[in-house]
Amino acid sequence: MRAFASSLLRVAPRVREALANGEPVVALESTIISHGMPYPQNVRTAREVEAVVAEHGATPATVALVDGRIHVGLAGEELERLADGAEAVAKASRRDMAAVLSRRVLGATTVSGTMIAAHMAGIRIFATGGIGGVHRGAETTLDVSADLTELGRTPVTVVCAGAKAILDLPRTLEYLETQGVPVVAYGNGGELPAFYTARSGLMAPWCMDTPEQVARMVRTSADLGLQSGMVVAVPIPAEHAQTGAEFERAIDTALREAEVQRVAGKECTPFLLRRVTELTRGASLVANIALVKNNARVASQIATSLAAMVSTGARE
Repeated sequence: MRAFASSLLRVAPRVREALANGEPVVALESTIISHGMPYPQNVRTAREVEAVVAEHGATPATVALVDGRIHVGLAGEELERLADGAEAVAKASRRDMAAVLSRRVLGATTVSGTMIAAHMAGIRIFATGGIGGVHRGAETTLDVSADLTELGRTPVTVVCAGAKAILDLPRTLEYLETQGVPVVAYGNGGELPAFYTARSGLMAPWCMDTPEQVARMVRTSADLGLQSGMVVAVPIPAEHAQTGAEFERAIDTALREAEVQRVAGKECTPFLLRRVTELTRGASLVANIALVKNNARVASQIATSLAAMVSTGARE
């Protein structure tokens, strides 16, 4: 386990105990609470996702920046502060963390920020909804999520439903290859899921079907001393998958509106997700909640398998 070296890091007692005992822990991000969903669904979903992690044998560790420190594992009142809109919440990736902490304002961590905090605390597995990626039109805007470069330099495995459907998925996959990031399609016949749907038409470099297979790969990567992360892309449960022309039209409409209104940078993804939710009359929000819970379940199973391998010294 990595030492808790930074005075800026506060690891919740239940998370610290689990890590000290070699028990499975799953990190969770907080921008999904502050920027990804409306209140009160956001705080209710955050608590339900933590419950899913616990039900499958792991300790949840939601990450946020609170009053000048990185909190790994949040109390109930801290979840509520992130969710209820009573105070401004900064969206914090690698670029923003030092500023948010030094100013002692409330910050919600993106995939990038959560990976950094998880690595500092010694957590190898992280569950989220979808990763950021290369935005459509990036050939002119150069809008590429910091999540991708973080995956290239921080050894945390991110369990997700692929990149968000509003992004340029082929270019995102190419960028991850350039960063040396393994991408695993989990139980999907090798096809990369596309957030709201299990089908993207793109094949992932690797396909794995069990938590043990993924855990073995995570452990081998650590044994090699590789400092890159890994993407494990889990398809959304079939009963919640969103397909059809109406859904695609909603995404296209949201993208056009963002362009007209000149929404860019870190405000772009929250804007697009909010508009898609509105245009689909809430169907995308239901799907988003379902896939996050499913990813948390799979991440917990992987973390449990990894902890068992490490404790027994098993390699096969």
